[in-house]
Amino acid sequence: SLLSEGYINKTIGKQYDQLKKTHIDAFQKYYSRVALNIEGEKHPELPTNERLAAYSKGGKDVGLEALYFQFGRYLLLSSSRQGGQPANLQGIWNASIRPPWSSNYTTNINVEMNYWIAEACNLSELHEPLFSLIKNLSITGAQTAKNYYQAKGWCVHHNTDIWATSNPVGDFGRLGDAKWANWTMSAPWLCQHLWEHYQFTGDKDFLKNTAYPLMKSAAQFCSDWLILSPDGKYLVTSPSVSPENVFKTESGFAEVSMASTMDMTLIREIFTNVISASNVLGIDNQFRSELSSKLPKLFPFQIGKNGDLQEWFQDFEAKDPKHRHLSHLYGLYPGNEISLSTTPQLAQACKKSLDLRGDEGAGWSKAWKINLHARLLDGEKSYQLLRQLLTYSKDYDSGSASSPEAASIGSGGTYPNLFCAGPPFQIDGNFGGAAGITEMLFQSQNDEIHILPAIPNAWGSGSYSGLKARNAFEVSVSWKNHNAQLVKIKSIVGNKCTLRSSNKLFLKDTNQFSVPSGKEFVLVFETQSGNEYTIISK
Repeated sequence: SLLSEGYINKTIGKQYDQLKKTHIDAFQKYYSRVALNIEGEKHPELPTNERLAAYSKGGKDVGLEALYFQFGRYLLLSSSRQGGQPANLQGIWNASIRPPWSSNYTTNINVEMNYWIAEACNLSELHEPLFSLIKNLSITGAQTAKNYYQAKGWCVHHNTDIWATSNPVGDFGRLGDAKWANWTMSAPWLCQHLWEHYQFTGDKDFLKNTAYPLMKSAAQFCSDWLILSPDGKYLVTSPSVSPENVFKTESGFAEVSMASTMDMTLIREIFTNVISASNVLGIDNQFRSELSSKLPKLFPFQIGKNGDLQEWFQDFEAKDPKHRHLSHLYGLYPGNEISLSTTPQLAQACKKSLDLRGDEGAGWSKAWKINLHARLLDGEKSYQLLRQLLTYSKDYDSGSASSPEAASIGSGGTYPNLFCAGPPFQIDGNFGGAAGITEMLFQSQNDEIHILPAIPNAWGSGSYSGLKARNAFEVSVSWKNHNAQLVKIKSIVGNKCTLRSSNKLFLKDTNQFSVPSGKEFVLVFETQSGNEYTIISK
């Protein structure tokens, strides 16, 4: 093609060593921003497949765990560059003419999971291809909202492609099941990525010119989509599904109800974020008031008879109690509406839901569970699931993972080249696994930077540098015996910093110490843009 010929012509007259150095320098510009070292047993002398096989049999190799984290960053850096297309279900590594799920963008979890590491792992620029897709979806999605639902704003269903399709789609020409094809809530989930980019970078120009118009329009659709519940007490969605799950009724099974927990959580989040963005920018008072008046009327979370977080508006029993999707737990992760500190009862209900769901499932499902348990500050459970995710999988070699149906049953795991096994290969499991490691090392929701929140016993000592936190900070930490020894915080825009840790810390060259907060300690200090602050253990 002319495009390929153009690339080739640019190399004429250049030596191999020169081209290689140019490539490495361009790659390291991004890759070298973050370092992770975990002290303990490592086996870099082994080939990756042997290393993974030994690890799967119970061997210790913290170096492999750190490698898997960096491999996730490598994959995003290789498959989501500015000016190109976003990473799809298999990144740029699809080897099939007709790949599973057409190697599209499944917007009820997969494409979002692909970008969970973009901000926290200091690869913000690589978010840009997803933002371009979101902008295109807002155009097609506006037609879908108008033509299908007579609603303002824009909406997207469960799947899209490079042409930004937004309407309900079927399965290889057949009619699609309502439980996936007719889910209308992809837009608010995609908009979380716009708001997250602002939170991590503090870029108000991006918020004003790119994020806010798209977020506002998605919120307009959600506002139009809401109706009053039959008892007149709440605003609900109807029809409503919980992506890809089915529940039992007195007469059999059903997929469609009203006010699924996923729907209501996403709408609360988009309303809340648009209100916050409107306040930051000082615009749209009337729309802000409209959303603020609807926010408390949204159908709330419910705790079921088993102590778990309900997935539907009634306490229905799932047809598959071990279902791979965890949509109703969105508020715990990747959202931040639920936490042990702010909503302890709901957090415990999420834990019960995870217990009932079990650890089985596709590789990407295990990856999501790593993040969820990390948000519950359970480092040991997160680590147990990480080891399961890093289990040697031979499914692809044997041909048993050749179809999408295999992923519905998939036992998860990792192929010899470290690709995540659904099975079949799904790159979102790699990205989700790397995100889970990040959440174990530090978290930054709820206006706090939580140092080592879910550190497992196996990671007693180590260090990391260059991770990014919400409120626009760059964070580096070294720890020993599970306690932070040295923390460096670089302030990007000059926000106030709140630092939570398991041990007492103090801000170097000041008299500011952390104070007890529950079983932990909190240090609060003002910052100036561009300055780096050193915090040491006391």
